[in-house]
Amino acid sequence: MNTHGNAAPYLLIDAGNSRIKWSLVDEAGAPLANGAFEHAHHSTAADDAALDAWSDLPTPESAWISNVAGMPVQNRIQRLLDARWPTLPRTVVRARAEQCGVINSYADPTRLGSDRWAGMIAARAAYPGEHLLVATFGTATTLEALRADGVFTGGLIAPGLSLMMESLGSHTAQLPTLDAAAAREALTQTRSLFATDTAAALSAGCLLAQASLIERAWRDLKADWRAEVRLVLGGGAAHEIAGALDVPHTRHDSLVLSGLALIARDATARHST
Repeated sequence: MNTHGNAAPYLLIDAGNSRIKWSLVDEAGAPLANGAFEHAHHSTAADDAALDAWSDLPTPESAWISNVAGMPVQNRIQRLLDARWPTLPRTVVRARAEQCGVINSYADPTRLGSDRWAGMIAARAAYPGEHLLVATFGTATTLEALRADGVFTGGLIAPGLSLMMESLGSHTAQLPTLDAAAAREALTQTRSLFATDTAAALSAGCLLAQASLIERAWRDLKADWRAEVRLVLGGGAAHEIAGALDVPHTRHDSLVLSGLALIARDATARHST
């Protein structure tokens, strides 16, 4: 229950390996404000910029944090929250054996990344009663097989698109190191699958490696379950990889934050009963 008048109940924070995304949502999970800031563990200017983004926000009732970027990032988030809302209750979300209708089949459920856990909770809520393959494209590419009854049966982890390209550039003498923008530019210059310059060849090869992994996993899962499976795509590189896919798919661009909102609402409802 919201006890602060017009205050928004939940501040959601998704700290990934590339950046930190946040959203302020109302009691129904509808976003009121959102943004992102880069990792900068020892930068006062970066911290000031992050606090500026929060300066006009109403006081949330609580903060819910998914962090897969390590303790220095967690410490920075706590420092920023202390500077803006020092008494704000906060919860660092971790995967559980069961939550919000999702059952975790990991041998040690707590070892599953909180971002993957929140993403599955969001996907199940968005597409209830369907078998799902949830593919998220960040620093790593992750896949989660989620049955219609809510059982997470297992997943896959591979290097993400940018990490693939960076690795080739870093570990080979004659290949360039491309970021996402350079890769997009290289791909727009080629009209064929088989490129005639190195940058395009590298970009297309890594992109097709990602797409092929997703298509193979989706087809194998359909065959294994003998049922239709909705392929759900999210993450920063989803747009590029979606364009290379030759199978039907659905985009969901806020899986982790949406999942955090559901976790927060579920915990609040349990606490109030």
